[in-house]
Amino acid sequence: MAQQSQPVTYKFGSFALDAETGALICGNAPALLGRRGAALLRLLLERAPSPVGKDALIEAAWPRLNVEESNLTVQIAALRRALEQDGGEGWIETLPRQGYRYVGPPVTRVDTNADRAGHSATLWVPERPSIAVLPFEHSGEAAWFADGMVDDIITGLSRIRWLFVIARNSSFVWRDRVADVKQVGRDLGVRYVLQGSVRRADDRVRVNAQLADAAGGAYVWAERYDRTVGDLFALQDEIALAVVGAIEPSLRRAEVERIRRKRPDSLDAYELVLRAQPDVDSGMPDRAATALPQLQRALALEPTYALAHGLAAMSHHNRFLRAGLKEEDRLASVRHARLAIEHGRDDALALTFAGFSLGMDAHDRQAAFAAFEAALALSPSTALAWILGSVVAGWAGEAERAIDWSERGIRLSPFDPWAFAAYDAQALGHFCRDRYAEAASAAYKSNLANPAHSITWVQLAASLAALGRFDEARAAARCVLELQPTFRIKSQFAGVACAPKLAAKLGKALRAAGLPE
Repeated sequence: MAQQSQPVTYKFGSFALDAETGALICGNAPALLGRRGAALLRLLLERAPSPVGKDALIEAAWPRLNVEESNLTVQIAALRRALEQDGGEGWIETLPRQGYRYVGPPVTRVDTNADRAGHSATLWVPERPSIAVLPFEHSGEAAWFADGMVDDIITGLSRIRWLFVIARNSSFVWRDRVADVKQVGRDLGVRYVLQGSVRRADDRVRVNAQLADAAGGAYVWAERYDRTVGDLFALQDEIALAVVGAIEPSLRRAEVERIRRKRPDSLDAYELVLRAQPDVDSGMPDRAATALPQLQRALALEPTYALAHGLAAMSHHNRFLRAGLKEEDRLASVRHARLAIEHGRDDALALTFAGFSLGMDAHDRQAAFAAFEAALALSPSTALAWILGSVVAGWAGEAERAIDWSERGIRLSPFDPWAFAAYDAQALGHFCRDRYAEAASAAYKSNLANPAHSITWVQLAASLAALGRFDEARAAARCVLELQPTFRIKSQFAGVACAPKLAAKLGKALRAAGLPE
């Protein structure tokens, strides 16, 4: 697709397509159109009234990916549905064995560059979450450090597939200007704005970062990083990675709250997935039953939606492991995991959920870690890959990897909704190495993070029993059975293919705590 030298809007009928953000507006209201549909529409409008071949369209919507032609058919159908708002279902003509052509009302190309127009312009905010990272304030000698760190943050955020990130050249026009986040949001067409500052004093560097909702100006997330000056390039990388790792779950929580205010019948595939995710994150089968219908609706709208497949895999895993070990749930978990990998080779989060299901439910730990490592290669700040990878390593008896990966995940995202799983993995790792006090400490942290998750109580019961604190261990065991009445030691360990030596040690401790064989 041709590169745009300046912001452009395509106007046709009652529609307008912002070429940079992919936002489609019908009159004054946003039209429901995903980013791939927007990419297809843009190319068709650019080349109208000429035909556009299927290969060119696929490259526009799935750059550098090898996808089946059926994916293009699905997206064209979704595009036609979006255009129905103005009677435009027939504006995209199918050319058999060739491609497609736009045959609707005349297309007007408008330069929307506010600076060239000489007046302020408000860009349409895309339906997907969007963010601008402004230059960080800094003292003179910290300029190169601050700019390099912001560049790394922009690069890291750009690897998050569900997030639209404004390019550096656009956001850096705010250098040396007092930035009002509401005005930045209007000028750059974004929902969120990241600001910060860098201060250096003697041998220390302090970085402050704040993420704000551009519509209301309220802070979504804020953090301060104090570090001793050593290798400044390594420090720059470390802080940038930490910022990106912390922002992703914070943005997801903010987006979930925004989408909860919308009518359920107005949600598109992306919003259905986001609405389902908190129930998936709970790890519990009753909430998985709430998530699955929403994920099924999302997949009916977009059958190749990799993250929807990944979350469906995790939902079936939750049902399998904590609702009776039913074979149909295990098979569904593995099936969705493989579809997530097939369609999500460039989606770190989809690969992460798929890897977990393959490791836990298919008992294929080699495939699981291949998926985790692919996710981390795409986006090293994906805290969840470290966290869920640590759980797979823990049940495999790989104590040191379980502890190392879980600590990395928590360092990247200290308040992650999956933090309980990281502490579970730490408890497993320490238990495997006979460090029972450390195992109990990690289990308590897991329990505090998610007391409704039965496995957190399993880890706590085992650790306390190994320490000889049997009254406390039995109390924890009773909580396990209240949350998961079907829990049985042997069947649970068989379900996750627990490493034999670890299973023997855990089983002895859990029997002492009073859990049934």
